[in-house]
Amino acid sequence: MDLLIRILKAFWQGATHKTVLQMTAIFILAGAFAGIAGQIGAVDATVAATLRLLPAKMLYAGLFLTSCIISFSVGTSVGTIVAVTPIAAGIAADTGVGLPFMVGIVVGGAFFGDNLSFISDTTLAATKALRVEMKDKFKANILTVLPAVILCLAIYLIAGFKADMIIPELSQPQLSRLIPYILVIVLALCGVNVLKILGIGIIACVIVGLVYPADAAHTVARISGDMAMGAWHGVLGMTQVIIVALVAGGALNVIKEVGWFDAFVNALLKVVNGQRGAMAVIAAMVSVVNMMTANNTVAILTVGGVAYDIASKFKLDPRQTAGILDMFSCLTQSLLPYGAQLLMASALAGISAVGIIPWLFYPMLMGICAIISILRLPKA
Repeated sequence: MDLLIRILKAFWQGATHKTVLQMTAIFILAGAFAGIAGQIGAVDATVAATLRLLPAKMLYAGLFLTSCIISFSVGTSVGTIVAVTPIAAGIAADTGVGLPFMVGIVVGGAFFGDNLSFISDTTLAATKALRVEMKDKFKANILTVLPAVILCLAIYLIAGFKADMIIPELSQPQLSRLIPYILVIVLALCGVNVLKILGIGIIACVIVGLVYPADAAHTVARISGDMAMGAWHGVLGMTQVIIVALVAGGALNVIKEVGWFDAFVNALLKVVNGQRGAMAVIAAMVSVVNMMTANNTVAILTVGGVAYDIASKFKLDPRQTAGILDMFSCLTQSLLPYGAQLLMASALAGISAVGIIPWLFYPMLMGICAIISILRLPKA
């Protein structure tokens, strides 16, 4: 009986830890922001504005950049896939370009933001686990993935110049709809607290929605109701991650309390040799857990504490370690045909999830860059 009480107490303490609760608050606000932004047409406006700036020969590169920009702005790969995949599918149908290739461009760009966005749940989990500032992790991470971005753009530019196509007509974007995303990006780059960024972003969305309604015939009450419904659906979309975060926090604290956690860490440390080996173990851990959970955020939450202990023992740069956690979780998630991202993309495009995987150039190149960064560490 005493053991049961001890376990329940440990679970409660872990689930209500300030870090877990802070992340839960961020997930709720992120869901609300994404929901309201979609309701007022901010996502559609961002897509249209980006694509209208591009000539036909830069369509592939433009679609990739559009996905990168949106995913970085909204902090969710699934949200980006939902927003851009229908456009990619429509362009593929009009131009005769292979649909899996077009969808692969979108999914690849979506994982750019999933890995780097200041409001991405994976980034939040990684920075909290390694106890580093968001902007510091971003600076270290962007230097690692920049070659992958450049190579992807080169591939898409070459492919675009060889293709003969015309971009379909897009509606004139309302520039006012871009304000929330622009504000979020600027505040994030200035290092403002994530909770403040999301709060300001939500307020900006509400103001834009009320001042510039999509339909002049809509009343303030109807517009407010639509935005409230969008926020509600956005928060509901985060429910699974929130529940898993609370359960993971509680379960991991139980494991620590009964001594299993220390035994697991010590067993790992016995097989690690040098910084390179330590970072490789961290990458392998998050990848394996990600394959089992099919959720990159959950994978980071699960192994984050172990990663911090290993990084501390072997004096690894916590910013780089947070980046490795994030990159390998995103790489693994992008290659899972049973993951939410590929399932969503395949459902929207009406194609097989497995058929998209060969066209995920950016996640694969990102993974190669991450491996190279590990190999550059001291071997012993």
